[in-house]
Amino acid sequence: MKPKKLKVVLCWHMHQPHYRDGLDGLYRLPWVYLHAIKDYADMAWHLESCPEARVVVNFAPVLLEQLDDYTQQMQSWLKTGAPMQDPLLNLVAGVTPIPVEAERREEIVMACQRAYAPTMINIFPHFRELVEMVQASSAPVGIDYVCVSYLNAQYFTDLLVWYHLAWMGVSLRHTDPRVNQLMVKKNGFDIDDQRCLMEIMTDAVASIIPRYRALMESDQIEISMTPYGHPIVPLLIDFASMQDALPDAPVPVYEEYPDGYERAKWHMQHGLEVYEHYFGSRPKGVWLSEGAVSSAAVGLLDEYDIQWTASGEGVWRHSCEASHIDQHDLNSKRALYQPLQHASQDCAIFFRDDGLSDMVGFQYKDWQAEDAANDFAQHMQNIANFLGDDVKEHVVSVILDGENAWEYYPDNANHFLSSMYCKLTEHPQIQMTTFKNALKQGAKLRHLPVLKSGSWVYGSFSTWIGEPDKNKAWDLLVEAKQAFDLVLDSGDLSEEEIQQATEQLAICEGSDWFWWFGEYNPTESVKDFDQLYRRHLTRLYQMLGQTVPESLDVPISQGGGDMENSGTMRRN
Repeated sequence: MKPKKLKVVLCWHMHQPHYRDGLDGLYRLPWVYLHAIKDYADMAWHLESCPEARVVVNFAPVLLEQLDDYTQQMQSWLKTGAPMQDPLLNLVAGVTPIPVEAERREEIVMACQRAYAPTMINIFPHFRELVEMVQASSAPVGIDYVCVSYLNAQYFTDLLVWYHLAWMGVSLRHTDPRVNQLMVKKNGFDIDDQRCLMEIMTDAVASIIPRYRALMESDQIEISMTPYGHPIVPLLIDFASMQDALPDAPVPVYEEYPDGYERAKWHMQHGLEVYEHYFGSRPKGVWLSEGAVSSAAVGLLDEYDIQWTASGEGVWRHSCEASHIDQHDLNSKRALYQPLQHASQDCAIFFRDDGLSDMVGFQYKDWQAEDAANDFAQHMQNIANFLGDDVKEHVVSVILDGENAWEYYPDNANHFLSSMYCKLTEHPQIQMTTFKNALKQGAKLRHLPVLKSGSWVYGSFSTWIGEPDKNKAWDLLVEAKQAFDLVLDSGDLSEEEIQQATEQLAICEGSDWFWWFGEYNPTESVKDFDQLYRRHLTRLYQMLGQTVPESLDVPISQGGGDMENSGTMRRN
């Protein structure tokens, strides 16, 4: 008799915030196209290489639009030579000449070190040598400014090319011979090499959305979405939702976000439109930004006939305790592996196993790949054995960032991911599946009387509100929304102007700005996101024809911390 199998869902969340400057339209950070050529390409390749694997991939609509925009701009440059709106791309393509000013040269050197050195710089001897040439132990930020001034333009061209080669995913190195041709050349890259590099990257970026759509249409993956601008929906609806987990935390000056429920509906509706544009269908599941849930937020999903959502183990525990779930099922985590249905709502809620998810996100990078994959599969086997005859009714949910974890692994987690997929697909007690299919395949829904508000990070909203800098950012957003409402009520804007201002407001409502504010995050990242946020708000006031408040000239947060994984991920 065949053993009953444990359903396992791996959910990879793909998201980048809106990096285009609100005032000049330039991409201020290059992470969309860099993650495309490394992580989005590699993650698709691993699935294509293991057709038996089944996973969920969550795309934020604002990321899909930026991938499309980069594709259009890069293809246009190759065809017509039209400059792109990304300063780093223009430099590596040779569109922008290497500057002679020392300060601008230093910016290039700094930009080309924005990678985890042990796995992305030091493993390439020629790249490492270029970096070491300008490093100085006595300089405040480790750069020899005099040296930078004397270096010729060829040095900077080589540095730029190697930086982008280092960001190439393992899949591109394995499947595109042009990548190795450039690596073998080592140095002295010319304009033809730069064009070749741009062709490689353009092909890779352009392929991302079609490849994931093909995987979805073959039913190998389920693609879910996040509301359009990646807002924290429960906070848009009601600031008081923070008090479930943070009853004593400081609050913003303003008691609520004006008309927040309608704004949450706009993000849902617009997100669905973007999803349908790129994937030709509607999603069955929605990962509310940062797994942030509340009763009202899940109720919103019911309005759109969304079958499932998901959150973190902290929310699960707080909710189960408030609901007086059987203590054995709580303490043993048996109830963690069942989708829950809150009160009279229809949408099923899956909950992330924080321990297993964090093993993938933070721990296994230090293990041998085969050992890590075996350990992960063994955990699943142990859970299956514990659940016994009821195992088919349960689902283990492993949910994490699908892009930021891998640079801390050797070879962009190539050996780990391929080994993990192999172990899971071949294991006699494990069934890889998707959330949509798990509900069809016998996952048993369990009633949850009380749903506590919170997110996948610490089970609270502390990453986005409840701290002076974060609260200040919310107050600035509330004031901008009040100005928005007044101008719309006046009838002074045309339909096109209203649409543009509404989309700009949506960018300002994104969660990422609030994520980065706070003393614990790295100074440079806080500075980048602080400036982008204030410039997006500035642009909104300009679009409304309103005077820009002087408060937007003042930085919100300074940072100064040293968070794990450069602050891009949080460990529970």
